Amino acid sequence: MQIHQDFQWLDPNARGASVAMGNFDGVHLGHRSVIDLARGRGPLGILTFEPHPRQFFTPHAAPFRLMNAEARANRLAKLGVEHLFQIPFNRALAALTPEEFAQKVLAEGLGIAHVVVGADFCFGKGRAGTAEDLQTLGNRYGFATTIAPLVEISGREVSSTAIRQALTEGRPRDAADMLGHLHRIEGEVIHGEKRGRELGFPTANMELSGLHLPRFGVYAVKVDVLTGPHAGSYMGASSLGVRPMFDGEVPNIETYLFDFKGDLYGHHLSIALVDFLRPEMKFDGLPALIAQMDADCAKAREILTAL
Repeated sequence: MQIHQDFQWLDPNARGASVAMGNFDGVHLGHRSVIDLARGRGPLGILTFEPHPRQFFTPHAAPFRLMNAEARANRLAKLGVEHLFQIPFNRALAALTPEEFAQKVLAEGLGIAHVVVGADFCFGKGRAGTAEDLQTLGNRYGFATTIAPLVEISGREVSSTAIRQALTEGRPRDAADMLGHLHRIEGEVIHGEKRGRELGFPTANMELSGLHLPRFGVYAVKVDVLTGPHAGSYMGASSLGVRPMFDGEVPNIETYLFDFKGDLYGHHLSIALVDFLRPEMKFDGLPALIAQMDADCAKAREILTAL
């Protein structure tokens, strides 16, 4: 998959694509339906924005993203996307009227042949343009427009908001039903305080900055090591939160990979939340903590082996 980050200096070979347009936070089943409607009408492309427009307009709001840009790109590549147009969202782009956006970005900048959007899609300055407006503008500027209906599961609309709620409540399987895949946290392994190693459970530590925070606690997880000599798939258990036993303050995720030996510092991992095992808690001493970690790992193995 090619990633393009400037529509003003676009590779000529990327023009003429059939693109699905939106933020695609989570790449859930609703997003999948939009992407599938774009298939078969030319090279398959995704048009999205970085940073997320909501992040641009409310930079001090609580983190809300289900995926960082890296995780989103990895998921889209698995869906067979050929071109990811990851357009910088800035003041100049935000100031474009719906017609200016259709003309300067979609028609002239990207040279798209076809665009698909969800029925609730809005665009242009002040979110003034609707999906129906895009159809009219497409006719004017030479590209076709398809509007995808919203997707429901059991009578409930699939949305990033509903997925965030499921994760907040510690329901990763419900989130996965709406996503169409397990919710994943991806990023680089960083150096921590190495307490896990001292306790007999060496962990891979990753930051959660900018991401919506699932319920704090311990999870059974699947782990994909994406880079380095240990690349591959593993089972494990993750502790997500602030580590109350050690008076932590900044949330992170620490993952113990079962039956693994090796150095993962600086390499990238993808952690898939499978089941919520228990909430965070403070123990009466390290022996009690270690006993609980043994029990957590045994439960996680049982769950993951049964999948």
